[in-house]
Amino acid sequence: MRTDALLSRFGYCSRKEAPAWLKSGRVALDDGTAVSAARQNVDPARVLVDGRPVPFPNGLYAAFHKPLGCTCSHKEDGALIYDLLPPEWLRRNPPVNTVGRLDKETSGLILITDNGAFEHAMTSPRRHVPKVYEFTTSAPIPAEAVATCAAGTLLLNGEPTPCKPAELEITAACEGRLTLHEGRYHQVRRMLAAVGAPVVDLQRVEIGPLRLADLNLQPGEWRAFDPDIFSPQA
Repeated sequence: MRTDALLSRFGYCSRKEAPAWLKSGRVALDDGTAVSAARQNVDPARVLVDGRPVPFPNGLYAAFHKPLGCTCSHKEDGALIYDLLPPEWLRRNPPVNTVGRLDKETSGLILITDNGAFEHAMTSPRRHVPKVYEFTTSAPIPAEAVATCAAGTLLLNGEPTPCKPAELEITAACEGRLTLHEGRYHQVRRMLAAVGAPVVDLQRVEIGPLRLADLNLQPGEWRAFDPDIFSPQA
């Protein structure tokens, strides 16, 4: 990667502005070697900008605890999840995006990346990455709802195909955990409403091997993760 392209890729400045950054000595390799704008094959992991390493030189992968009340969107009005992220993340190119979405009234674990291929792979129906949700309902959960969710026959209003089998665990009269292997619009809320137990509080607590409890994240906090944990061999 050319040095000027590197500075643009990681959100420091535009390629047009890069020569001034380099001329002022703000950019060097980790051995102290100065670099020019046209230098080829620069390893981002070896670059220091203002004396500090380039963050996430091999791509940004972060687990984020989404609070209630913010939207997973770049464009909608109101509070956005991106308002809570480090500003420098938002200047990266390619841009940072959430992997899938959580609605405004759902909190919990969501992944953030600037790797479009990883984002696409994680949201592909063929990956079947399990996602676990904990919820509270406004009415007792019928015991037969466990079998209904597991059968793979629950048809949501307006959809031509039934939901894939899902694991429902009733932990209290109006509380439970639901594991999904697909991602449909407001799926947890719609499934539980269909079995007579409307959701009043919802949190995603697991995505594949990542567990919110293990990450020890408070709402609005994030932690980097290794994307290889989601590979089939992991």
